[in-house]
Amino acid sequence: MPAIHYLRIWLACVRYSLVRMMMFRADFIMWSLVEVFWVMVNLMLIGVIYRHTDSIAGWGPYEMLLLFGTSRLLQGMLMGFFWSSLFEMGRNIRTGQFDFTLAQPGNPLFMAATRKLDMDSLVNVIASAGIVIYAVHKLGLHPGALDLALYAALLGSGLVIHFAALLLITSATFWLIGTQGIEGSYFTLFDFARLPREAFRGVASLFFVYGLPAVIASNIPASALLHGFNPGHALWLALTAAGWLALAIFVFNRGLKRYSSASS
Repeated sequence: MPAIHYLRIWLACVRYSLVRMMMFRADFIMWSLVEVFWVMVNLMLIGVIYRHTDSIAGWGPYEMLLLFGTSRLLQGMLMGFFWSSLFEMGRNIRTGQFDFTLAQPGNPLFMAATRKLDMDSLVNVIASAGIVIYAVHKLGLHPGALDLALYAALLGSGLVIHFAALLLITSATFWLIGTQGIEGSYFTLFDFARLPREAFRGVASLFFVYGLPAVIASNIPASALLHGFNPGHALWLALTAAGWLALAIFVFNRGLKRYSSASS
């Protein structure tokens, strides 16, 4: 199907999510405040830590703030654009309700992964962007349009890594009875993604930097703003994102072949 068809489907999902938000405005406001609250808690924690040290693995307070904002941007986009849809996909696979997704005109993965948007999580994106802008200002950085475009592209690669990892976990539902606990615990990885890559050594570096590259997903975009664009790091991030996405799509398609519908 042409790309314009999928764009129309996605825009219809956006409209549906906006209507749902307006129907449950109190819930939206409450969860938006919760998102802002946790951002404030983390900011206070960073402030407390830097009262007792000048740097962590060579990163000063405003550099760490930039890294934190970048990590929160990724988390907000993952939760806002994909989390609810993938969580629902796992539940539908377990109950046999995935039939409705397969019956829709379009690629099953696209239809399943873009079904819902979490508007309250997108509030987190706005707050996190504000943190990044504040940190850039305090650091005296003056990124141009090209720098910001490269930062956005690197963020996109980081988002692909997190999406692919979450899709892999959800696709395990085709073989396992339940993966709800694993799906939820995935977001604890963002606690590590807010730390500098230089802070990891030994086994931790192998796992978080190379094995499950949650750390580079946030570190490389933040470093690009701090130290300038590094083509080698960008290529590393892009190839990692492509590899993880290819693996996730392969596992999803394999699982789709063994899916048992509610009518079978």
